[in-house]
Amino acid sequence: MIRILIADDHAIVRGGLRQILVTTADIVVTEEAGQGPEVIEKLRTSEIDLLLLDLNMPGLSGIDLIRRVRADRPALPVLVLSIHNEAQVASRALRAGATGYVTKDSDPEVLLAAIRKLADGGRFIDPKLVDAMVFEKYTGDMPPHEILSNREFQVLQMLASGKSINDIAGTCALSAKTISTHKMRLMQKLGLSNNAEVIRYTIRQGLITG
Repeated sequence: MIRILIADDHAIVRGGLRQILVTTADIVVTEEAGQGPEVIEKLRTSEIDLLLLDLNMPGLSGIDLIRRVRADRPALPVLVLSIHNEAQVASRALRAGATGYVTKDSDPEVLLAAIRKLADGGRFIDPKLVDAMVFEKYTGDMPPHEILSNREFQVLQMLASGKSINDIAGTCALSAKTISTHKMRLMQKLGLSNNAEVIRYTIRQGLITG
């Protein structure tokens, strides 16, 4: 039996997923969560074989939540179920530690196939996204920040939100020297010279608002 934690901030979505999974003989919904911190807590207190995760969760969401889950439960399969059907979003989720990615407009059969493959130790990418993910690196329109490592991308976002090197170091549990190195590398890769350019870049690319 595959024990699932459904993590989505919409009760109707969770209910719909539950109705799909209840039709199977080998999958059971053990827990549900509507907020990011709740996901972390339930993973620590319940026996879960697979996390079915929406990227947009209150409190802690997206890439940060995947990283936290991966740190706490390194071997846990994480299947992202998202409204985002862009190859870049899927690629970043997978690089952060997700083991599968399915869009919410997929057929139920695709979702069930993904759950079973991940539970069996495999990986799964929504068939509609496979070609885009394979060929995106050969197109000339990939945004520059896609070449950043996950840690560099995290530092980029935190710098853009106004956090200092020491603030970022505290959040990431790393030394200020290490964060400074990440900052230097990401700015070199993006061709940026100062914090003002970092903020302008992230706004232009839609990585932050304001």
